[in-house]
Amino acid sequence: MFSKNLKYYRLKKALSKKQLAERIHVSPMAITNYENGTRKPNMDILQKMSKELGIRVSDFLAIRNENLVFRHGEFRKNAALTIAQQDYVRESVEEYFNRYMTIVEILGGDILPDAPHCHGISLSDDVEKDAMMLRKHLYIASDGPLDNLVEILENKGILIFVFKIENDKFSGMNGFVNDRPYIALNMEMSPERNRSTIAHELAHLMFIWPEEMNDKDIEDRATAISGAFLLPKSDAERELGIHRTKVSKDMVYVAKEYGVSMLLLVKRAQVLGIISDHVAKDFYVAASQAGWRKKEPVRIAKELPTFFEQLVFRAINENEISVQKGAELLKMPFDEVTSRCCKNEDELWSM
Repeated sequence: MFSKNLKYYRLKKALSKKQLAERIHVSPMAITNYENGTRKPNMDILQKMSKELGIRVSDFLAIRNENLVFRHGEFRKNAALTIAQQDYVRESVEEYFNRYMTIVEILGGDILPDAPHCHGISLSDDVEKDAMMLRKHLYIASDGPLDNLVEILENKGILIFVFKIENDKFSGMNGFVNDRPYIALNMEMSPERNRSTIAHELAHLMFIWPEEMNDKDIEDRATAISGAFLLPKSDAERELGIHRTKVSKDMVYVAKEYGVSMLLLVKRAQVLGIISDHVAKDFYVAASQAGWRKKEPVRIAKELPTFFEQLVFRAINENEISVQKGAELLKMPFDEVTSRCCKNEDELWSM
């Protein structure tokens, strides 16, 4: 669908309608009409737009699945995103999952695992209990570290999308594609922050949130649940002990094992009474002075979704689609797709 593709690529390039219009010498209203689908540009204008946006003319013509129904979660009030950036997030999600669902339809819809029932857990009066209920709801062990959380959720039918947006205030959002839950993450965030964001968005997706609960209380509760989900109380007490007099360097090993930041680890220790408020405050001051509030050192590997690529490579090798089609779906160079999924017999037998 040309209109959707134009809007997506314009927003990706961070251009306003007026800016794009000025660069190709048309009126802003013309761009509005193109994006609304009420007018179509001629080839000369198409070529000018593709040049300004750094894409091919054929990218404008990529087919969109009009049967996909998206329900996007609301942006948090402190997300500090402009209207254009919010539009870009939504358009990016829709463009990505349009390609994703294309291969799902080609291979058959039952290739995706059944997703967990959303908004099916009632809140208790205890955050630790809520976190355990969330683990149980997802058929995850009640304790222990969660290795590669992205992979775990993909195998449970939750769609994950990681993309780049130049705004460090945006960490992620959730929503639904044809009633299947998705979580979108900012690639620019640290792996630890992405894991915390995933757990936070899971809380939004899986719990029943009372209508009378205000937004701040919902966010605070989801954040508390996410911390307890990643580092359960029993694990924290076993790994750290039930009482500590200071935050020490050995705690970094626990943060790394559970895939959380030191800031989150110390917060959990404070909440659980393992360290005092005074000890925690001293750490927060030192962390701020070291710049950790904005950029704490990364200690774990980045977790990225792989299921989409896996499905495309499978379809290529089963001759369901061509290598060229696979490259278009993955937005990956033809040679890279060939090298990653198409081995000849000599290479195979030499492995």
